[in-house]
Amino acid sequence: MSQSPSSLAPDRIRALFQPDTVAILGASDDSGKISGRPVRYLKESGFKGRVFPINPRRETVQGLTAYPDIHSVPENIDLAIVALPAKQVLEAIEACAEKGVSAVILFSAGFAEIGEEGYHVQARISEIARRSGMRILGPNCLGAINLRNGLIGTFTSGMEGGLAKPGRIGFVSQSGALGSHCFAAFRERGLGFSYWVTTGNECDIEFADCLAFLAEDPDTDVIAAYIEGCRDGDKLKRALALARKNRKPVVLLKVGESEIGAQAAASHTASLAGSDAVYQTIFDQYGVCRAHSIHEFMELTYACLGNRFPTGRRIGLATVSGGVGVLMADRAAAMDLDIAPMPEASQKRMKALWSPAAVINPVDTTAQVTSDRGLLDQFLREMLDHGQYDAIVIFLAHTGLVKATSDRIREYLRPLREAYPDRLLMISTLCTAEIRADYEADGFPVFEDPSQAVEVCAQLMRLGAGFENSRPDRRQDDTVSMPGLPAQYDEFSVKRWLQEAGIPTTGEQLAHNADEAARAAEMLGFPIVMKINSPDIQHKTEAGGVVLNLSDAQAVRDSYRTMLEVVGQRQPDARIDGVLICQQVRGGVETLIGVQRDPIFGPVVVFGLGGIFVETLKDVAMRAAPFDLATAREMMGEIRGYPLLTGTRDRPAADLTCLAETLVIVSRLAWQHRDRLESLDINPFIVLAEGQGAVAVDGLIVPRQAD
Repeated sequence: MSQSPSSLAPDRIRALFQPDTVAILGASDDSGKISGRPVRYLKESGFKGRVFPINPRRETVQGLTAYPDIHSVPENIDLAIVALPAKQVLEAIEACAEKGVSAVILFSAGFAEIGEEGYHVQARISEIARRSGMRILGPNCLGAINLRNGLIGTFTSGMEGGLAKPGRIGFVSQSGALGSHCFAAFRERGLGFSYWVTTGNECDIEFADCLAFLAEDPDTDVIAAYIEGCRDGDKLKRALALARKNRKPVVLLKVGESEIGAQAAASHTASLAGSDAVYQTIFDQYGVCRAHSIHEFMELTYACLGNRFPTGRRIGLATVSGGVGVLMADRAAAMDLDIAPMPEASQKRMKALWSPAAVINPVDTTAQVTSDRGLLDQFLREMLDHGQYDAIVIFLAHTGLVKATSDRIREYLRPLREAYPDRLLMISTLCTAEIRADYEADGFPVFEDPSQAVEVCAQLMRLGAGFENSRPDRRQDDTVSMPGLPAQYDEFSVKRWLQEAGIPTTGEQLAHNADEAARAAEMLGFPIVMKINSPDIQHKTEAGGVVLNLSDAQAVRDSYRTMLEVVGQRQPDARIDGVLICQQVRGGVETLIGVQRDPIFGPVVVFGLGGIFVETLKDVAMRAAPFDLATAREMMGEIRGYPLLTGTRDRPAADLTCLAETLVIVSRLAWQHRDRLESLDINPFIVLAEGQGAVAVDGLIVPRQAD
């Protein structure tokens, strides 16, 4: 049974994680060797299935009956682990396919990661997978683990320190070494896995396949993932959408932000890292929680296990230290959280309880809570009942180092957790492992650094908003019929195409001599803009092909002749199809709307203010096409220059409805012509005052060249 490389079928890799029978090709009697460790790990972990070592030179391997080849095994094989030299791999994979093996873990290295020769051999392995329907993980990978049934299908020495406890975190990594490091780090942090997998060269099973499996798995609550790049952006988007639909937070560590980092990632995995800005756009669009260090990666994953994701951004800050309160407030402001003050009536009640307290927000109880423990309960209830905070971060200094003190505080905090089950309540304190476990058992995530607690809170709020925005009514209809691409790519043809799609453009006429130009100008009304019309000239100003503020017919005639002469000198080989006579637009806000085809994720729509705001400040927002009106409005609000669109004291608000509708139309055009369109620029797109619409002043299409 063959399968399209882009298809996403999580159930088809179930045998990789939940096999009943495992064969190990190349199994060694030496439990310290790469080919011997899986046998030992499976025995020590209490694997619930049956294990069949394959070794033609031995009758037993580590006390288990050995078989000379996989065909000699008397049972069907769900999973085969191949730990053989590269030159023996093709024959072994063919034998597994003939046997009807469901899935293979291929440890062996020496394939695409070493160059062209290895790439061609790996391609043959991929072809066997497609032809047979057998799923293959690797090559050059550390394998997979299912801690619930004892499947330890790996050779990493990270297991030598002991297994992590079974838990609710599904882990997938493109890097074996980093995956092994995280296994040990998460284990030492007390965090447990449902599944753990590294994908290596991804000759068949890709990162997105594993992510989709975890998104559908009932034993997984949080997905922690490390990615360097991908080849199939559409598959990754569908896997992320599946996780969001099932309310599974994805905490992702993505490398390759810098140009050097991207080059290193590409050479390491033989995959394209792509533009990090586009990756970040996809992560934002699908509600991914991105980490930038292993520590942050682990702490964000830990926080998600509480399964509390506020949909608002209103944060309350409770503290026993005024200085730390300011520290937390600064961080909350930097994370764009709403540090709303307590109502005045509440402030008076809290002052009556303890007059030295600061009661606005942050709320500083001072160290009095260690003497009057009921004070913390009363203040927090006031914040929860009347402050209406979506989340509260509670800083308790070093009280978590003394069990007697923390136990007394917990007596008052525990009822709050029970009384407000939907609120996110986080503790920041220095603490012992035992006291941390006590707080966690009560339902409170604990962070030693109060600033990090606030940052994590902001990320959980982002996730909550993402889950809320993934409702079915937000889905974009990508079947709306749009006009086909124009036959020619000169400005006149492109703008007529935009107009046909529903995007407003300037009034204009095409003139082929000076008198036609003058008559067109008189018909349209002065002042006039004149522009050269050529499919070969993308930058008209540099070619001398733009003249502004023409105020009478004679000026139009003279400019027509001068323009043709100058353009002919500067661009002698350019095809010229007349001159555009355009109405000159006055007022409004200049914006840029563009489309760029990303080699991984396809068409991406770019929006920003025009002129220096784009070129100098790079103040833009991006979304993968297609998208809906709500997404377009979110996109508009993300740029730093957004206040220029909403109106200032001396300028009216722009027509944001027309702008949002245009962004949606452009996203549909980009999606429907994704196979033929390399880029589209509408620059400037001038947005007029509210109720007056907008106009596309220029349009440029670059068609996609054959790969």
